[in-house]
Amino acid sequence: MTQSEPHITDILSGLTNHLPDADPEETAEWIESFDGLIESEGTERAQYIMRSLLQRAGAKSVQVPMVTTTDYVNTIPVDQEPAFPGNEEMERTYRKWMRWNAAIMVHRAQSPDVGVGGHISTYAGAATLYEVGFNHFFRGQDHPGGGDQVFFQGHASPGMYARAFMEGRLSEDEMDGFRQEKSKAPHGLPSYPHPRMKPDFWQFPTVSMGLGPANAIYQAQLNRYLHNRGIKDTSDQNVWAFLGDGEMDEPESRGFLQLAANEKLDNLNFVINCNLQRLDGPVRGNGKIMQELEAFFRGAGWNVIKVVWGREWDSLLQKDNTGTLVDVMNATPDGDYQTYKAESGAFVREHFFGKHPITKDLVADMTDQEIWNLKRGGHDYNKVYAAYKAAVEHKGQPTVILAQTVKGYGLGTHFEGRNATHQMKKLTLDDLKAFRDHLRIPITDEQLEADPYHPPYYHPGMDAPEIQYLMTRRHALGGFLPERRNESKALDLPGDKSYSGTKRGSGKQMAATTMAFVRLLKDIMRDKEFGKRIVPIIPDEARTFGMDSMFPTAKIYNPNGQNYISVDRELVLAYKEAPTGQILHTGINEAGSAAAFTATGTSYATHGEPLIPIYIFYSMFGFQRTGDAFWAAGDQMARGFIIGATAGRTTLTGEGTQHADGHSPLLAATNPAIVSYDPAYGYEIGHIVRSGLERMYGGKHSDPNVMYYLTVYNEPIHQPAEPEDVDVEGIIRGIHAIKPSDLDNGPRVQLLASGVAVPWIQEAQKVLAEDWGVAADLWSVTSWTELRRDGLAAEKDAFLHPEQPARKPYVAEKLAGATGPVVAVTDFATQVPDQIRQFVPNEFATLGADDFGFADTRQAARRFFHIDSASVVVRALQMLAKRGEVDADVPAQAFKKYDLLNVNAGTTGTAGGDA
Repeated sequence: MTQSEPHITDILSGLTNHLPDADPEETAEWIESFDGLIESEGTERAQYIMRSLLQRAGAKSVQVPMVTTTDYVNTIPVDQEPAFPGNEEMERTYRKWMRWNAAIMVHRAQSPDVGVGGHISTYAGAATLYEVGFNHFFRGQDHPGGGDQVFFQGHASPGMYARAFMEGRLSEDEMDGFRQEKSKAPHGLPSYPHPRMKPDFWQFPTVSMGLGPANAIYQAQLNRYLHNRGIKDTSDQNVWAFLGDGEMDEPESRGFLQLAANEKLDNLNFVINCNLQRLDGPVRGNGKIMQELEAFFRGAGWNVIKVVWGREWDSLLQKDNTGTLVDVMNATPDGDYQTYKAESGAFVREHFFGKHPITKDLVADMTDQEIWNLKRGGHDYNKVYAAYKAAVEHKGQPTVILAQTVKGYGLGTHFEGRNATHQMKKLTLDDLKAFRDHLRIPITDEQLEADPYHPPYYHPGMDAPEIQYLMTRRHALGGFLPERRNESKALDLPGDKSYSGTKRGSGKQMAATTMAFVRLLKDIMRDKEFGKRIVPIIPDEARTFGMDSMFPTAKIYNPNGQNYISVDRELVLAYKEAPTGQILHTGINEAGSAAAFTATGTSYATHGEPLIPIYIFYSMFGFQRTGDAFWAAGDQMARGFIIGATAGRTTLTGEGTQHADGHSPLLAATNPAIVSYDPAYGYEIGHIVRSGLERMYGGKHSDPNVMYYLTVYNEPIHQPAEPEDVDVEGIIRGIHAIKPSDLDNGPRVQLLASGVAVPWIQEAQKVLAEDWGVAADLWSVTSWTELRRDGLAAEKDAFLHPEQPARKPYVAEKLAGATGPVVAVTDFATQVPDQIRQFVPNEFATLGADDFGFADTRQAARRFFHIDSASVVVRALQMLAKRGEVDADVPAQAFKKYDLLNVNAGTTGTAGGDA
């Protein structure tokens, strides 16, 4: 291939590549006629004619392949571009000031005495994309329509701070507190969009790449959900998500596109900053990421708008009668486009336009500087405005805007388009001067040379006409962004009646804690006012969890309704979808469910309308699979209930390793926003849920921004009625006594268990008394994690306040006076009960289900892990023998008596296969 022969890659659709042209002369006439139509009637008329012909071709069975990619040019023709409504000169001026201040903030944070870093290049390249939105599209929360939700690209956060500085919302001290949240408190700024760290500013955490696009889609869905259920009119609110082209490789970035298309979320707009670079180099050096994304989004049912070239290219493309320039554009890989912006106009003339004599002639009259000034589309106000306007006016589909930019734009040759630009955090003195000159910032050489590590910010004062213009635009659009508001309407919580069912127990029947929870949920949902704010979220396991009974009454949310004849329509528990449905049934999609949970659980802040998400799932597929999403939910200060159903390593029989959860409480414990429980009984669940609702939605707790994680099981047990003297405080704080031994004399042990293991220690209590004369007191530990956190807090208080009497950990208080060794047992890994070991005053032993789970009966699995009742008995006897309180040979007798190494000798639990 010679330089003058552009290589047309398979990225193009190639509509005619494989078909013979039987009459080239006639083909030329058709093309000439079509060109004449465009010249005389414009592109809009040409579009209609083409669509009509395609429709007719289909009717006549003329096969025309679907076009998934278009040429590497702007989607919106020049003659269809709307007039730019703003004062471009004003906007361009203060955009320069923002770009300067953003870069200087990061540069100052990288001075030798601080060195905390930051990112300069992302915002430098994306400033136009943001500013067109801020000045003309992004509505604040005081807008009559309710305001938009904007997911800002994490690495561009310095630009948002720089704008807030120009608006007078941030001071110089705060700008200098960038990435120094504690050392510069109360003026510290978080590195990225972290709502928990700056709760009056950021709304959405986005820097864990992939979660931004996922959460934006489910935020747009929630907006429609609120509207369709009559809770709030969100018809005039849009969701905007600013993303990077490299970020789109994350599975979460593309994995939910079908939801947005299926639900016709035309309130959603993705803006993908296609600077052709990821963190270390090109996104697709040998290919074209914009073309790839166009095909992907178009195939997923999205409206696609490409903004490739700035207005300087319009006249060249107009003169390109042969289409050769477009061919060169199509054939040039991204790696070359990146290189061009790191070189010069002369280099572009030779290596881009010089690929063909025709394109070389197109620029023969242009200087190298004029060639260098040919901008990418994402830096052109007119082109970006046209794309945004088309996006918000488009109906029936979500829209993605693919905007080509240059990373590090305007920062100078050391930054623009360089592979290392993402990691470059400071400018040399020469860089500062060149950057200042490029932006025309009124700062002198002397000011820069005085302290190159601390160059000055620039603000002309709030009375400057440019700042007045900026403020007027934001006022017209409904206030500042980003901004988070935490006030929400108070809720009247359910009364005693809603919890009466959990107090009664299961009588003669047996019921799993999953069923106890679902019954409680149904009772709460019956509360006329409060119940409508509950949002059950289920990833296609409703029948497993016994929630299919909700289908006919609560119904499954589907904005399109149910337009088919349901196969089970005659059944009492028929599957029922409706636009007003209450249940978010997300399909086989834990990551999407976590995104839906986050959007729902933060509705109190984003909309001022509290909703109570209750996300129920296979416990193994929660924190293990989507822990990052829950961490972001904690950052966003989501509230709600996360229910890990079918919990335990030995309780979900038959499923095997992939489903056997023995560690989710440990993973949950790593998230500071999670309050974790492992209840054994329905009445415990009732008190925990009530406490959670009061904390998160009662309006009186000092820290309501938490999520409650409850593990529940599928093994039926006899659910006892609530005792009259129930220790509610103990249930909430993590441990309460459930049955002291009937024996007054003899050796004594304390048996602690949680969740499904509580019946095992009840059986062990009986065996110890009848076979060995040992007294065992029983304790239900509803939360090992909360007990540990309390213990650690007590230790920290003693450490930091030595002048005050040391507080006793709650678990130590509860076990004070409880004699004998402690055996703690769980259906989770030993590390779960071991969380409290250091705070228990007694000798302490743990029995847990370590290692991988496997498929077998419950009895065999529990005997294999040595967590069954017989194992509890033997372990207790061993500890007593060590203390000399039983004969030394007693443990060996018990070991032999219960055949402890024989998995087929286990008897603890039901056989399995029941709900």
